[in-house]
Amino acid sequence: MAGQRTSGASAPPLPSVRQDDRKPTMSNTYRVGLIGFAHMHSNNVAGLFAKHPAVKLVACADTVPDVPELREAAYTRGWNLTHALESLGVSKAYDDYYDMLEEEQLDLVICCSENAQHPDVVEACADAGVGVCVEKPMAASYADALQMVRATQAAETALVINWPMTWSAAARKAKALLDDGILGRILEVKLRLGHTGPLGPGAAHAGVDETAAPMTGTERGATWWHQEAAGGGAMLDYCCYGSMISRWYIGEQATAAVGMRANLDSQWGDADDNGAMLVRFPGAMALLEGSWTMFDYGVPGGPLIYGTQGTMVVSEKDGPVRVERGGGVSESFDCDPLPEGRTQIAEEVIHHLDTGDPLHPTLESRFNLEAMAILDAGVRSADSGKLELVENAAWQIG
Repeated sequence: MAGQRTSGASAPPLPSVRQDDRKPTMSNTYRVGLIGFAHMHSNNVAGLFAKHPAVKLVACADTVPDVPELREAAYTRGWNLTHALESLGVSKAYDDYYDMLEEEQLDLVICCSENAQHPDVVEACADAGVGVCVEKPMAASYADALQMVRATQAAETALVINWPMTWSAAARKAKALLDDGILGRILEVKLRLGHTGPLGPGAAHAGVDETAAPMTGTERGATWWHQEAAGGGAMLDYCCYGSMISRWYIGEQATAAVGMRANLDSQWGDADDNGAMLVRFPGAMALLEGSWTMFDYGVPGGPLIYGTQGTMVVSEKDGPVRVERGGGVSESFDCDPLPEGRTQIAEEVIHHLDTGDPLHPTLESRFNLEAMAILDAGVRSADSGKLELVENAAWQIG
């Protein structure tokens, strides 16, 4: 480990992450394993890989929760694992993912574990020479995210962070318009996301048709989502999107954040169910909110982008994108389709491995380190009750 850098220096240089020399050619099949079923996005992400003609889902293993779950119902980890075995064609389940990595010749792992276990999973995969696609958020802290990048950097294995928002044609159209200067200079980005909780009343998630079954507070509290030590809570779950999208749209790193989080109606767990962040960039601000106690948005949740020449509203995944100029002047922009063969995470990753073409920038590990640093500052501020700098002690590690 190198010595500490002086305050105000940029983040330590990190070489680009490369896939190891074992990658298949375009004519071969990629052997993919699944690690972690804590996050119900596993159903959608694994399902997309299962449908890809160049992929074979060969094995899976869950992580070990700190607290055993009390019930198996739609979207709980046991239910997600059963879905992979019975509906996605995964033929083998291991009790220990280290055994899976040792015995199976994998080319890629999909990680949907609880947030706090991301570093252990990524390090184990890197030691085995296997690339990883991690579901958002990148980690539970910036220090954990840096640990993940350093492990894959040393092993020269791939690290991809998947964001559902990456696959929104409207989000990409907004970025293109902003880069063209349609709003002039960006002054503020707002994003509010929420629902009744990952396992809350009527919760539904992509990849399956089921909705969450009614669960008692005690049963929900036994899931990692409502446990702070496991990386649970609405702030990490939803303010991560705002941290990513504001960094991407504004185009420069934030400097500081003020955060607040609270458990307002989920007292059977110790994680927050509501969180908010106010983020300062050199020339702009961002207001980011996340809630697990929300039945309806009421007003557009965004992204909303305010500039020196207008306001942009992005309210639907596929558009259109609307620009308001004031005085009743409004413009509407249809969205371009996503590139053929690169419309979702499985297609994008396999295209990248096949061709060596760069990933979409929101999926790259270096970009996600910066998004994670913003989120981390907001979480630290919520705990300290003070404004926190985005560049904290973790950045000083050489």
